[in-house]
Amino acid sequence: MKNYEIAAMSRKELLEKIDELENRLADINFHKAIEPPQNPMVFRNSKRDIARMKTRLRQMELQESSNA
Repeated sequence: MKNYEIAAMSRKELLEKIDELENRLADINFHKAIEPPQNPMVFRNSKRDIARMKTRLRQMELQESSNA
């Protein structure tokens, strides 16, 4: 997911997407224990997407607190 896509999301959308990606990451970890993954980059990309979204949430929080 690209940064401009994340920037266009609302807080609610970000939280839902983070939850979805964390569930997907748990599934990947589970399947990784059973057999090697087809594409190991999926794990890394999911973690990075989650980090980007959490960073955007934090930016939104800081922006709201500075405007208040």
